[in-house]
Amino acid sequence: MTTAQPVTSDDILLKLCHSVSHVLSSTSGSQVTHAGMVQSISRTRLKPDLGCFSIFDGGFCGLVVINFSAQAAIEIYRKYMLNMGMPESELAFSHTSDEVGNVMGELMNQILGDFINKISKELQTSISQSQPKMLTINKELTISIDANLDEAVARRVSFRTENNHIFYLEFAMDKTEFIRLDEFEYDEEFDPDSLLEEHGSHNTSAASLSPWSKVANKGVVADDDADDLLSELGL
Repeated sequence: MTTAQPVTSDDILLKLCHSVSHVLSSTSGSQVTHAGMVQSISRTRLKPDLGCFSIFDGGFCGLVVINFSAQAAIEIYRKYMLNMGMPESELAFSHTSDEVGNVMGELMNQILGDFINKISKELQTSISQSQPKMLTINKELTISIDANLDEAVARRVSFRTENNHIFYLEFAMDKTEFIRLDEFEYDEEFDPDSLLEEHGSHNTSAASLSPWSKVANKGVVADDDADDLLSELGL
């Protein structure tokens, strides 16, 4: 008989927070962190200055909203684009720019993709998401979204960018628990770039060999590296 603790809605929220921090930090090349406290709220809302939302369903239903301040949106957008190699002279300066909205929507899509991938493996359930929608919102406007959830649990978590700009994640989902019935293992994730770089380092070390050794070992080294790489990829 298993005694593992059930996975609750707040546990799932924590995984979503980790996905937000991980994706925004890695894509922008900066540090994005979430607060250690979570706030219970009555409902989710889209608020100024830039709001993004997506609805997901499947094993459980829910709604994700991220409300960016203008300063937080511009900081994340600009650091993301600079990290991608774009020249600073070509970047937008206003959060109302269509380019900023498109980039933030794409980042939201990456966040949810990372979250759904982890949840699907760890909870052994299937979830699908709607295309994220991004809205530039006037300061006098607040929009509520009805996702028709059963016994909805709603939470708000604050995030901080590297330059100390604040934005908020609001999350609502069905009140639910996942209870482990049996022990299982799920495949660990790997980074294809790191794997290729690792095998590339083996080839680099071979550069120190003499020309005669290279000729003698060429076929063996190539075959071994190819076999090792295919094995780690599971092919």
